[in-house]
Amino acid sequence: MTGDALVVVDMQHVFADPASPWNTPDYAAAAAGVRRLLPAFTGVTVWTRFVAPERPEGAWRAYYDEWPFALVPDEDPIWLIDPALGPASDPVVSAPTFGKWGDALASALGGAERLVVVGVSTDCCVLSTALAAADAGRAVVVAADACAGASAADHERALAAMALYTPLITISSVDEVVGRR
Repeated sequence: MTGDALVVVDMQHVFADPASPWNTPDYAAAAAGVRRLLPAFTGVTVWTRFVAPERPEGAWRAYYDEWPFALVPDEDPIWLIDPALGPASDPVVSAPTFGKWGDALASALGGAERLVVVGVSTDCCVLSTALAAADAGRAVVVAADACAGASAADHERALAAMALYTPLITISSVDEVVGRR
């Protein structure tokens, strides 16, 4: 894979479900943005999933003390990627960490020179993934209108933090990304 690739971060049931303690209020708007991007990235899309570790270690123990509902196996329905979006036959990288950048994602992306990163939540998993990928030398574009945060204010703060990494990270829109393809 060379050129651009789309990384769809954690568009999962646990973040879409209004009854979930981890509901992302603007999930539907982010999903609409992702839906608009998918046709432009056929064959060059990688999905990520946040999943719980089998046994939390270190600081994750305190985290799961606060969120015990999430200590369920990878196969639990809360971890399903939104079937209205994907992943079809695209690769999926699962990790028990907020940031998904690592050997598994790098391998799934092959030689992609620039990553378009979208998903939820902007202020957690998107931010963690984008910063680590940029730090590893990948050019990152965050399509802001295909992301959603824990709140509108958190979304904006995360975008502002990532914008500090320009030119490694560029904040863009779905229309701008599609227009470059």
